[in-house]
Amino acid sequence: MSKLKGKVAVVTGASKGIGAAIAKSLGAEGASVVVNYASSKAGADGVVAAINAAGGKAIAVQGDVSKAADAQAIIDAAVKEYGRLDVLVNNSGVYEFAPLEEITEEHYHKQFNVNVLGLLLTTQAAAKHLGEGGSVINIGSLVTRIAPTGGSVYTATKGAVDAITAVLSRELGARKIRVNALNPGMVETEGTHSAGFIGSDFETWAVSQTPLGRIGQPNDIASIAVFLASDDSYWLTGEKLYAGGGVR
Repeated sequence: MSKLKGKVAVVTGASKGIGAAIAKSLGAEGASVVVNYASSKAGADGVVAAINAAGGKAIAVQGDVSKAADAQAIIDAAVKEYGRLDVLVNNSGVYEFAPLEEITEEHYHKQFNVNVLGLLLTTQAAAKHLGEGGSVINIGSLVTRIAPTGGSVYTATKGAVDAITAVLSRELGARKIRVNALNPGMVETEGTHSAGFIGSDFETWAVSQTPLGRIGQPNDIASIAVFLASDDSYWLTGEKLYAGGGVR
């Protein structure tokens, strides 16, 4: 518990899956963690309990990142509880796949509101408190590289995440705040199970395209997030790190 000792981190969408794994890993390395959730209080409380049981510090904070007041409240809770903010992991995200003829306004706005607007609102609130050495980690996706059929809207949101990462790395760089994107490939989570990806032909195809011969696990992504949150990555900003086992 040393890489992040004394640091405070907010992880959005951290009640399950990749977000939960990141929150636990940051806590295991010494960070005090705010575990944000939109609806799953039980899941967030479980993550907090795991971090605290392992000797870390964590609290759960409810909030919908696509609403400005909630995004601000999440960050305010971190500063109120721990007195500072060093790391923001923009992990909150939703995905739906649909072919062109089935795309609706609701389908579009649901994903852009959380995946893009939510990221901007939370980073806007956090930037007021981040200081030199601060790190913003935006969770993107390998879909921007593989362009899956039916994923035009979701892929567009993650393309926006990549673009925003590049822009904000320039805007915040003068304050020595780093902004990087961490883009996972297919990862086995509650979400990919409920969406029917696990055990499907899509999973079989994904494994066949992966040089390391399997799909990802949440901890595969969490360990990279720890690196980006720590001073070990002090000379990286504006980067897109693809975490997909070598998928090209």
